[in-house]
Amino acid sequence: MDVLGHKWTAVILAHLKEGVHRYGELRRRMPDVSEKMLTQRLRELERARLVARTVHDGVPAPVSYRLTDEGASLAPVLQSLYDWGTEHAARHAIPLDPIN
Repeated sequence: MDVLGHKWTAVILAHLKEGVHRYGELRRRMPDVSEKMLTQRLRELERARLVARTVHDGVPAPVSYRLTDEGASLAPVLQSLYDWGTEHAARHAIPLDPIN
């Protein structure tokens, strides 16, 4: 929970569960997170060995992120959290913001 309990962590992992993303793609998918916070969370996830960072030569994709095998092992947990959240929202008539 030290890693997963931080704000935005589950959202980042959920996006990376879909596949490799460049930093800019993650930023666009999460417009409410500051650049500083996104960078901080990505570094924490790297230190926890849940996310791997790859630096590419040239532009437009100098840096991309992907789940490691350890990070991918969280997929069922993330899915369970998502399922619970949608069921909870339905039970209490809470509107959900779509994930980009």
